Amino acid sequence: MTMPKKKTTKTTKATKATKATKAAKTTRAMTAKGDEDRTARGGRPRLRRPAALAALPTALLTLLCTAAAPASGAPDRETPARSAVRAPARAAVPAAPGVRDFDTGPARESLERLLPRHAGQFTLVADAAAGADTFTVSGRPGAVTVRASTGATLLTGVGWYLQHVAGADIGWPGDSIGMLPERLPAVPSPVTRRAQVPHRYALNDTDDGYSGPYRTFEEYRHQIDLLALHGINEVFVQAGAEYAYYRALQGFGYSAGELREWIPGPGHQSWWLLQNLSGFGGPVSERLLRERAELGGRIADQLRGLGMTPVLPGYFGTVPPGFAARNPGSTTVAQGDWAGFDRPDWLDPASPVFERLAAAYYAEQRAVFGDSAMYRMSPLHEGGRTGSVDVASAAGAVQRALHAAHPGALWAVLGWQDDPTKELLAGVDTSKLLILDGLSDRYNRLDREARWGGVPYAMGTIYNFGGHTTIGANTSVWIDRFTAWRGKGRSALSGIAYLPEATGTNPAAFDLFTDLAWEPGPVDQRAWFAGFAARRYGRPDTEAGAAWEELRKGPYSTSSGLWSESQDSLFTARPGLTATGAAYWSPKSMRYPADAVRRALDHLLRVGPGLRSSSAYRFDLVDTARQALANHSRVLLPKIRAAYEAKDLKRFRALTAAWADGEKKLDALTSSDPNFLLGPWLSAARSQGADRAEQDRYEYDARSILSVWGRRGTSEGGFLHDYANREWGGLVAELYARRWTAYFASLDEALVRRAAPRKIDWHAFEEEWARRTTRHRTEPVGDPYALASSIATYLRSAARSGG
Repeated sequence: MTMPKKKTTKTTKATKATKATKAAKTTRAMTAKGDEDRTARGGRPRLRRPAALAALPTALLTLLCTAAAPASGAPDRETPARSAVRAPARAAVPAAPGVRDFDTGPARESLERLLPRHAGQFTLVADAAAGADTFTVSGRPGAVTVRASTGATLLTGVGWYLQHVAGADIGWPGDSIGMLPERLPAVPSPVTRRAQVPHRYALNDTDDGYSGPYRTFEEYRHQIDLLALHGINEVFVQAGAEYAYYRALQGFGYSAGELREWIPGPGHQSWWLLQNLSGFGGPVSERLLRERAELGGRIADQLRGLGMTPVLPGYFGTVPPGFAARNPGSTTVAQGDWAGFDRPDWLDPASPVFERLAAAYYAEQRAVFGDSAMYRMSPLHEGGRTGSVDVASAAGAVQRALHAAHPGALWAVLGWQDDPTKELLAGVDTSKLLILDGLSDRYNRLDREARWGGVPYAMGTIYNFGGHTTIGANTSVWIDRFTAWRGKGRSALSGIAYLPEATGTNPAAFDLFTDLAWEPGPVDQRAWFAGFAARRYGRPDTEAGAAWEELRKGPYSTSSGLWSESQDSLFTARPGLTATGAAYWSPKSMRYPADAVRRALDHLLRVGPGLRSSSAYRFDLVDTARQALANHSRVLLPKIRAAYEAKDLKRFRALTAAWADGEKKLDALTSSDPNFLLGPWLSAARSQGADRAEQDRYEYDARSILSVWGRRGTSEGGFLHDYANREWGGLVAELYARRWTAYFASLDEALVRRAAPRKIDWHAFEEEWARRTTRHRTEPVGDPYALASSIATYLRSAARSGG
């Protein structure tokens, strides 16, 4: 997430795929050896810490260690040897132009994970004659051949085959691969597709915080598999990014203990990397830092093995308090406040100390993550202060430091609010810059060539903020603008940027947005949704088609002008009779007719029984029923307000009972699908703690991001409470329903006593919940179809009665 005025997002791009056969082989070997062991805390994988670096040649090890501490003093004794964290099997160096040879093994392994029953029917060919970002699919029944220029593009070809020939879907989340025939169908005639843009970037800077800061390597690997299947070639890697700061800054006057206090918990690190805050949710342990660094290195290697670019965070000057006092000759600028947090200081990039610290940072990063061709940085993000610093000179120094460590690397900067400014663009080589436009589908009358002077940019979308469980997107805007912007004279459009603040919540939006980069002509929105309905559940079905047509016309055809996401639920809002949304920064009213979702639910319930067994159908059914019920909260609350203002106690009690019943139904419904459970979110956080105190600390980190977000000043003054609200089983019952129950009880009491209602300290209420350590289900319970049916019946009855 990013903040005030408009929501923030970040992303990064990478240039071309890199040759990393060694890295891929090492990763596979590590996996085969079982380098994850299961902890006693619920069997969650825990990474071991191999001493791979110790085996490096002495000369190379000496070079790395020398580069790591260029300033006063060596890292203190608290710091482990760098050999505690794995070294990359091979630095990622961009492949030479025209070289297309690569190891198809990583793509084969991904295919076996994605299609375990049918992987053997695919032949994957590394085609030296294929153009860049190109695949060809051909084959007879049971023997499909995919030729491509990278491992990831091979998987994109498989994805195209599933979508256009086999009629099956592997979504994010949910799939219908169980409906595939035993023998896969033939490709009528060979088909070749080439990406329409070279940059296909994925992941907001906030994705780790809102999608799962305590995920396992297996979960990240599945994410990578899905991104490759859908044609993405550049992926932001945040996990473990703090380690380079931790190591490098120990050479600039800071102890390991001080830095562990400064680095936030994983749930809040996204905003630390954005220079918005520090410390919250911590301190982090030495062990966690090492394990996250190793995890991030494995993620980067996994991407390289598929020929994808790991986009790594670059260094632009974030430093801990007191840096100038400890490092003579340096100049820092206080960055002020961000949503109630004191922002970290900014080291003037024009100072000599910056050059040394940046070199140390990149050396430490290289030792764990290897090299890349793309780095993500947004200096002065969301209100940073320039002080007396010349922005153009500072930007030039940031780029020179990047290129000193990684010659020719691309700098990916977020297009958000007023950034990047003309001053920043004036100071850099813009041929080595890529703007990730987070506002492409949000506002009207946009001219990116005029705004950024012809600097290359990627058309982006942020259709989800904070991980809200709300469906919809401005898909018609995507289609129209991608076609128009790409076709205009002197177009600087060179990519797409998939930037929802949280992923894994909206499979139709993910599929459609990534398809834009691979379709040779304009996408027909209506035809696309009809095709999606047919493959989503494994075969065409009239009712499924009708359901998705309702969703297309409703939540998936919202317009630009002010918003890029749909409204959230009032069930998840902080209680108040005049509440119009849960998150302060979200739409305050419906952005489409609510009846569209209710009708879609009725159609989904009539989908043929033979198509109801897939995880795709179950997810869509639960999600649609959830959305229909959430929309009804906007009908109920004004009625409750009217009854209260009329002092009609009987009607007030009847309506608040209906509200409570709605939240009970909502909690039961969302508890029936694994994608809507609070339990896994919390147990993942606890699994990272070595003892009870550390477990409780990380659970608070995970709970607070969903509720209070930060301290009182952040929650209230910064309006961040409920920013990441979501309708999850366990969360609805334990936080949202309890909150509304307490509020309605205070109003009931006021009506009885004919007095003003007592005030409730909502921050204290929510902070108490965030400090809890109650356990929640990690497996779904209940029959999704029966629960969705009961909600449909309830909503039809409410519509007939006018309530």
